[in-house]
Amino acid sequence: MPEGPSLVILREEAAKFAGRRVKHVGGNSRLDIQRMAGQRVQALRTWGKHFLVVFDGFTLRVHFLLWGSYRIDERREGSAERLALGFPNGELNLYSSSLKFHEGDLDDLYDWGADVMSDAWDPKAARRKLRAMPDTLVADALLDQDVFAGVGNIIKNEVLFRIRVHPETPVGALSPRKLGELVTQAREYSFDFYRWKKDYVLKKHYQVHTRTECPRCGRRLEFRAKLGRAQRRAFFCGHCQKRYG
Repeated sequence: MPEGPSLVILREEAAKFAGRRVKHVGGNSRLDIQRMAGQRVQALRTWGKHFLVVFDGFTLRVHFLLWGSYRIDERREGSAERLALGFPNGELNLYSSSLKFHEGDLDDLYDWGADVMSDAWDPKAARRKLRAMPDTLVADALLDQDVFAGVGNIIKNEVLFRIRVHPETPVGALSPRKLGELVTQAREYSFDFYRWKKDYVLKKHYQVHTRTECPRCGRRLEFRAKLGRAQRRAFFCGHCQKRYG
């Protein structure tokens, strides 16, 4: 599943379509996608893992789920497009994605302060939300899009390794300092992820995600195929990452 930084990269790559009128629409989506034909794109935005194509009065929300992808000015061989938007200056093709229309003002729908990649990111609000979920495992809290919109499983694993916290630690067991580190690194690692992905070196910087040996202590990393309420993969060091509580 693409994480928030990847969606920001998509927004940047598709920026040339902002202000352009849709010339043609195709794809196998069951939505009334033809309503976009002839409409002008007012803006391209992201919130967490949502890519948003804003038109006058409505917005197309794209969620890439687990296996979604996109192509700009080219098509993926052997795959049917969920949506193809043609513009005078190119085309945007989406695959294996969930599409939905939102009517009206996006500010009524999205909490921009929850998006870790947004200029409106509100760390104080994140800490407030975390204090209200003391029994939630930190691994699940990091994946909660109401708190950390855009954080996915890679970021979760790497952030917890950075701050030396075991993924099965309850949020309420963290000290105020550790809670602050969790919030700070959720954003800072997301921007590191963004820079590394743009430079095509993201995987080279993985410390624990998909790795087998701890880069700090050299011990074998632990792996859980399904951890926490979210039932997502977890890679961590049982020696370096303390389980509080």
